Amino acid sequence: MKTRNNIYPKFTLVGAGPGDADLITVKGVQALTQADVILYDALVNKELLNYAPDTTLKIYVGKRNSNHAYSQEQINSLIVDFAFTYGHVVRLKGGDSFVFGRGYEEKVYAELFNIDTEVIPGISSSIAVPELQGIPLTNRGTNESFWVTTGTTSSGQLSEDVRLAAQSTATVVILMGLNKLQEIVNVFKQNDKHDTAIAIIQNGSLPNEKIVLGTIDTIAEIAQQEKIAAPAIIVIGDVVKLHEQFPVSLTDWKYLLN
Repeated sequence: MKTRNNIYPKFTLVGAGPGDADLITVKGVQALTQADVILYDALVNKELLNYAPDTTLKIYVGKRNSNHAYSQEQINSLIVDFAFTYGHVVRLKGGDSFVFGRGYEEKVYAELFNIDTEVIPGISSSIAVPELQGIPLTNRGTNESFWVTTGTTSSGQLSEDVRLAAQSTATVVILMGLNKLQEIVNVFKQNDKHDTAIAIIQNGSLPNEKIVLGTIDTIAEIAQQEKIAAPAIIVIGDVVKLHEQFPVSLTDWKYLLN
């Protein structure tokens, strides 16, 4: 058992991947096996906690919409307190901790207290979830770039970057944007993108994954009909047409509900 005399404070950020427990990196698993404390988020697959020793303290600190177990300031304090009290603190975050995960903020805070830090990248859901559905974010002859943006800013407003992305020919991936779907659709309509293909993928990489396909003009009604809910990723652009279920013609969108 560790004593205060032999505790070595360490903080490791681990990206848990998009949801499927098998999609965490080998290095991420190694960190979990060496953790004295794990602070994990809402979108983390709890199966990953089984990699940790039975003696490891496992604490849920997830934040979903307005339901926060801890504020970000409280999480920062927990990281430091547990590092000096127990030793190795692993912060387990869904996807990649540096992609809308506030991981960089936590790393910097720990370093203010001279705690040794390490970052282990994770597979970002922004790339993996469309890919698992057969939607490439780039494809030769289809597009040349992609945007990844948050749908909702810290102030609760639609990100201005969505408006900029809608003016481009790039694939647009929007995280945390389902509750802004109608606003997003309106932005693309304003840019004369009525027939642009769009996919919404719920619970990506998990057994209960669900996808709906449509166009900017039809997707809001389709998502409502199919009761699509968060967490979900929105993908907009011609690459969505490469999905095997995307119909050649969308004149009758009810085809998508069969």
